[in-house]
Amino acid sequence: MVRSRGGSNSGHEDKELKRSYSFPALFEYDEDGISVSFPDLPGVFTCGDDEEEAYRNAKEALGLHLVGMEQDFESIPVPTKIKDLSLNQNSDQAVVIVNVFMPLMRDRVKRSTVKKTLTIQKWINDIAEENKINFSQVLQEALKEKLGIKENQEDRHLH
Repeated sequence: MVRSRGGSNSGHEDKELKRSYSFPALFEYDEDGISVSFPDLPGVFTCGDDEEEAYRNAKEALGLHLVGMEQDFESIPVPTKIKDLSLNQNSDQAVVIVNVFMPLMRDRVKRSTVKKTLTIQKWINDIAEENKINFSQVLQEALKEKLGIKENQEDRHLH
């Protein structure tokens, strides 16, 4: 899949997006659960009460972070090889390879919703509520019409 950078002022070339990434994560075991960090991605942390929850949360944290890096046109680092990682001798740590399937993560991010606060005149609100109007749906339809977005065209605008 080729990613369109959009706009002529972006200064970036088109780049192929990877379907999946695998990064080593450090699982640090403690009395109150498992802390997870990614040596190659400073600032990406999560946790879990047990290994299953920690792994699930690690996949989500990794995927969301990588989608953000893609959207910001940041270079995604090459994962460190497991043999090159050193564990803390004084702690209970394990290296776990976390793999994330990016098409699912990208789709999840682009389909997420954003809450907007808006102001309308009270009399319009009263009539709309009497007619059981779904404000969110009407706003989305109006924005699509205003922006010239046709059915099934949204996917082109979601990266």
